[in-house]
Amino acid sequence: MRSYKTIRNLDDLQAKKLELKVEYTLKQKMLFADSKSYAKQFTLGALIKKYATPNNLFKVDDKLNISGTAMSLLLPMFMNKTLFRGAGFLTKAAVGLVSGKVGKSLDAEHLSAIFNSVKGWFGKKKEKKDKKFIDYGIPPDSETF
Repeated sequence: MRSYKTIRNLDDLQAKKLELKVEYTLKQKMLFADSKSYAKQFTLGALIKKYATPNNLFKVDDKLNISGTAMSLLLPMFMNKTLFRGAGFLTKAAVGLVSGKVGKSLDAEHLSAIFNSVKGWFGKKKEKKDKKFIDYGIPPDSETF
């Protein structure tokens, strides 16, 4: 419990009142900042950043094969809606069965390899020019060539 024995006149009372008000607002701001930082760790972005790392996804996918299940459902729909839009019933059924089987065989490693290869098609070709000089241990700026 606080002791207010130091307050002897009106000026002391006003000073103590101002001191308590400053302390109150400071604690209020600290509490608000702490609660804001606490709530930020449970947002969707923070949870994805924390738990959706590639290592964690590969571990979960090895146990549950989530990517294979998702691809076995999504790949037939994608194929029938885009590539085989005007096809007949039998063609769509065959495409659905085949792409469903192919989708089940895909796992996270295959999907990441496909993604990296597609990303490599659109990458810059500048690295290949400089690689010829680096293999011989000569910097690309050298005037020997």
